[in-house]
Parts: sequence; structure tokens; C-alpha cells
Amino acid sequence: MEASDPGYRLLCEEIFGPVVTAYVYDDAKWAETLQIVDTTSPYALTGAIFAQDRRAIVEATSALRNAAGNFYVNDKPTGAVVAQQPFGGGRASGTNDKAGWSNNLMRWSSPRAVKETSVPPLSIGYPHMEPDSPA
Repeated sequence: MEASDPGYRLLCEEIFGPVVTAYVYDDAKWAETLQIVDTTSPYALTGAIFAQDRRAIVEATSALRNAAGNFYVNDKPTGAVVAQQPFGGGRASGTNDKAGWSNNLMRWSSPRAVKETSVPPLSIGYPHMEPDSPA
């Protein structure tokens, strides 16, 4: 379906299913359209951009950095591989890291390193502290 209003329900709400909604924008309004995409919805689960112009890809990736927890470039915006690829939405879509991905563990832990030496050193030598050897 083609929508002429960027505030149309299918463009703003999280709808799960085989639904495709297109919003046609004027090429001259590219930056304005990126802002509309970034601010129209309280949800930010998954998004994608399809483009051949590398500059447009870089600009969209930057402008939409908070618009989707999963962001795809020239690839289908579905099918994150759980436990192999980060997965999570932002804003009202979630926490940006879902269970099944190792980064989610960082929310629930306080990692630290402990180093123990059983025998105290008698000297500490570092190569840069050794006397210069005669040439």
C-alpha cells in the first residue's frame, strides 16, 4: 500500500506480519524525509535503507542511528540470527539487547579481573629498566 501521510498508522506503529507500506518522497526532500523517519514513530525495532549512492547510505545511517535497534543496508530487514547477531529495538520497542545475545549478560553482571600471585617476586625486571649493554 502507498501512503501519502508519513503519520499513517502502518508507518508509525509496530505491526508484525507480511505488511508493506511505502511513502514516496521528493528527492529534493531527502534530509527532511530522514528526519520524518527518525521522529514519526515511538518504536525503533528494525529498519533498512536500500541505495546505491554511498553518500546517501552514510547520511541515512547517521541520521537514523536511533531509529532502529537493527539496521540493515541493502539487505532484508528480517531474520536476525539469535545468539550470533545483536538483536534488539530501541525506544518503545525494547532494550537494544535481547536475551540470547551475549551483550545482554552485561546488564546483569559486574565483570572484574582478579590476579593472584602465590609466590612473591624477589625482583621486578623490565627490559627498559636494565642497564644499557656495551655495544
